[in-house]
Amino acid sequence: MPSHALSQLYTLKPSRLNNTKYADLEVLFFNRAAKVGSEALMELLQHMADNNEMTVLTQGPLDLSSRTRTPEQQQIQANWIADLEPGTVYIEHCNWLNFTRLHAPKPIMINMVRDPVERLISWYFYVRSAYKNAIYYSKHPNAPIQSEAWFKKDFNKCVRSGDPECQYVPNSIIDPVGNHKRQSLFFCGHDEVCLPFDSPKAIQIAKRNVELDYAVVGSWEDTNITLTVFEHYIPRFFKGAKATFERHNKDVTNRNRNNRKPKIDKDVKDLIRQNLTNEYDFYHFCKQRLYKQYLALKLDSGLN
Repeated sequence: MPSHALSQLYTLKPSRLNNTKYADLEVLFFNRAAKVGSEALMELLQHMADNNEMTVLTQGPLDLSSRTRTPEQQQIQANWIADLEPGTVYIEHCNWLNFTRLHAPKPIMINMVRDPVERLISWYFYVRSAYKNAIYYSKHPNAPIQSEAWFKKDFNKCVRSGDPECQYVPNSIIDPVGNHKRQSLFFCGHDEVCLPFDSPKAIQIAKRNVELDYAVVGSWEDTNITLTVFEHYIPRFFKGAKATFERHNKDVTNRNRNNRKPKIDKDVKDLIRQNLTNEYDFYHFCKQRLYKQYLALKLDSGLN
């Protein structure tokens, strides 16, 4: 290995890669991205709550489903977080908040990521699941019910035929069907610049926010690495995470899992992937950061 590469390895220190120390609050804020296995992590946190003396909240001060929030709504949310008791875990689908701009104290921030193509496929079948529709129609009993043809729509054909629901157009802002195809949006924030799909600028903002504000961004694709990093970088909330996961593996891994998802053809995945160049750049950035955090632990303490 070249000497400069070795010197870079030896400068990897957990203390330099851990943003937990910069938090102003003893509050964990998991602004969970959609379809990244966030419900599994929520389940794990709930199992750890008693032992780690945590209170887990899954609803904030606003009941919204919009892609972004107004400055006033962001301020309400930030002020609400500031008033949470120490030891609180706050979990909700929402975008990154600029606590500095909102003149509010910072919590410890975490999130998860997933392969972008797999996320899109997962969302397609999730919105057609009995689980999702039971929740939706309990909240909106008068909403029109989708046709049987919509529920049975084949994803491979949907992509190949040019069906608007299955088109992922770079720099598009308005979507023909509501979805969460922008994984980076959860990390970019609420400004208009974050909305264009697969936008290089939005991706760079998201990467900067991860680097500066997130203690850990994990992935269930690397379960052991993710849980190890959570345990060591945020011990207040994740002490015993690996042992808890082993004890409750079935509950955690089966949370909101769709076991009826059909096989998607490789050429269809490749076709979608062509339009996700920048989303993949963000995804790989987060994974690389996670690996660096894990490697720093191994170098620092001989961790296995």
